[in-house]
Amino acid sequence: MNSVPLTKYGAELLKEELHQLKTKERRIVIDAIAEARSHGDLSENAEYDAAKERQAFVEGRIAELEGKLSSAQIIDPATLDADGRVVFGATVDLEDLENGQKVSYQIVGVDEADIKVNKVSVTSPIARALIGKSGGDVVEVQAPSGPREYEILEVRYV
Repeated sequence: MNSVPLTKYGAELLKEELHQLKTKERRIVIDAIAEARSHGDLSENAEYDAAKERQAFVEGRIAELEGKLSSAQIIDPATLDADGRVVFGATVDLEDLENGQKVSYQIVGVDEADIKVNKVSVTSPIARALIGKSGGDVVEVQAPSGPREYEILEVRYV
């Protein structure tokens, strides 16, 4: 299995979710199944079917998280020394050359990506365009609205 890159923070989030599923969600599902069974005939028991479906989801998610964490390559951005180049985990300050708008993105793993908090997946078009570049470089990103040019203002490892 290939290693899955995760930032230290992203790995902690997955571990927290796994702990929640194993300690709380499993118990809730088991109790719901027991409650539904107490109602009698299981062949026409929608509560039982829903609880079993939820159990399958929880167990599937647990297996998925365990798999990802077992093959994770955890990277702490604060310990990176990439000589100012954009690498996985780096936070990049950019300026859109068309409108002068400034933005910062952190390049993270697929499971951590959340554009609302400026975390972009390492597989996204903008991350692929930035990887390996340095401050002062101009990159062209193939956005859905067409090509955009950004200047890299600063690369930080935080």
